[in-house]
Amino acid sequence: MKFLKLKLILLAAIMLPVIFSCKNRDKSASEDTISELSGNPYNLEIIDTIDDYLKCVSQNENNTLVDLEDYIPNVAIDIKYATPDNFTGQIVYSQPKAYVRKPVADSLQKIQTILNEKGLGLKILDAYRPYSATLLFYEIYGDTTFVAAPWKGSIHNRGVAVDLTIIDLATKEELLMPTPFDDFSPKASHTYTNLDPIQIKNREKLFNIMLSNGFTHYEHEWWHYNFKDRDYQLMDLSFDDLEKIKEILKSTK
Repeated sequence: MKFLKLKLILLAAIMLPVIFSCKNRDKSASEDTISELSGNPYNLEIIDTIDDYLKCVSQNENNTLVDLEDYIPNVAIDIKYATPDNFTGQIVYSQPKAYVRKPVADSLQKIQTILNEKGLGLKILDAYRPYSATLLFYEIYGDTTFVAAPWKGSIHNRGVAVDLTIIDLATKEELLMPTPFDDFSPKASHTYTNLDPIQIKNREKLFNIMLSNGFTHYEHEWWHYNFKDRDYQLMDLSFDDLEKIKEILKSTK
């Protein structure tokens, strides 16, 4: 890991030196850097280039976005936003990938180990989400109960939120939950109780293991959990960009 950090520092060193912050910070109205074509209509501070991302990682390895398929043994991935089978009815992500910041990945890895001992496992439904997708979601479904307000950005855009469920490892089937993923109804809430007892039990199983391992829940969506440390920058890197970053790092070995 120290060698990886050194490589990132060397990559960042060849870039034009700037005073650069990778922490969450709202952009001042006096910072007149917004472009009509930037995809940033609310003038937020967003990491949207590979160079800026590498600078952040060189400052702190916890800024690294980790591919969960590479990081967690036998984790199931089902990214609906990489298919038309989602509430938008269109393909939103260029690749069916699930990335999160490294501390989030470490916690999910621990949860996977605990579940595996019981014959269960995680299925990831969404993780890091580019800010451009947040803009699209709000344009299509402008209810901020279920989609993030684009003038603030989503916790998904910071790489510290995850949508997930639990599967039976033997059958690969999802445990019965109150609703399907992205069901924008009162039944999706943690407080909804007019359910089959098995649905409530499974919802509580997910709730308990997530809250015991560094996450907080979102009341209106049983599948959505936020990491306790959210002090990371908004990002708008595509999944193609993140795959390019993998190749950049491989080439420096």
